Amino acid sequence: MGNLLKVLTRDIENYPHFFLDFENAQPTGAERDVWDQVDSVLQESESILSGLQSYKGAGQEIRDAIQNPSDLMHQERAWNSVCPLVIKLKTFYCFSLRLEKALYSLLTCLTCPPYTPTQHLEKEQALAKQFAEILHFTLRFDELKMRIPAIQNDFSYYRRTISRNRINNMNLDIENEVNNEMANRMSLFYAEATPMLKTLSNATTNFVTVNKTLPLENTTDCLSTMASVCKVMLETPEYSSRFSSEDTLLFCMRVMVGVIILYDHVHPNGAFNKLSKIDMKGCIKVLKEQPIDNVEGLLNALKFTTKHLNDESTPKNIRAMLQ
Repeated sequence: MGNLLKVLTRDIENYPHFFLDFENAQPTGAERDVWDQVDSVLQESESILSGLQSYKGAGQEIRDAIQNPSDLMHQERAWNSVCPLVIKLKTFYCFSLRLEKALYSLLTCLTCPPYTPTQHLEKEQALAKQFAEILHFTLRFDELKMRIPAIQNDFSYYRRTISRNRINNMNLDIENEVNNEMANRMSLFYAEATPMLKTLSNATTNFVTVNKTLPLENTTDCLSTMASVCKVMLETPEYSSRFSSEDTLLFCMRVMVGVIILYDHVHPNGAFNKLSKIDMKGCIKVLKEQPIDNVEGLLNALKFTTKHLNDESTPKNIRAMLQ
């Protein structure tokens, strides 16, 4: 493929190495149907991030209402402030469900026989790029969410108020938008430190469970190959210099971390042990060579959202690199 450049000589020959054109890959005719389906979801990702970034919360109004329980004006002001925020939180949650379906479609394409993960990435670069874009969005969303404690405070106040008013037999219009079942699911979603990543991890695990005839290696090799691709593009100047924007380097870092986390959740032995197909030492080294402001959140994601980092099988030097 014109957009896929093999790296012929590397120190670690048993890891796959490619240049994936994250900036310019376009769908072929065979990719078009799935690409269009996933693209319709990804087109909304920037507006979701903008909505989350502008989330201010109703902290002051809630505090005033709690401190003045008999003052109807404060109660109404808090309630009227929280309700639009809950609708916004529902929008984010519903988007995560659409993202989950999009990921499932991409995994189906990128892991199906008779091709290997390497062959799929060679043939279907535009789908690989979309897979990367989902991971990039996911880590950006979760980085933002972790900085907004108001989300859980607002939602907790909403649920308490709903329960209290239900006891008082009040008819609340918002329950047409966010009924009890939806509120329960949203509560579980926002209780996670990294809710979008948790959604993708669950979706990937579910994909493996449902597709019993598909070898697990088809999925884990797809993830480990993507990690290797990103690592090599980041550490090889002749390839990283091909990017027209520095933002693509950060994109590569986020994607690399995202696929490592998914691999660690799906593979029985995880990403950190000596038999892992991901060069974890190399991946962490690449991150640590970047400005700390660009990678602090990514290193924290590897520390706190992976499953097997603290297993006895994780080499001490790998664990030490993430301390």
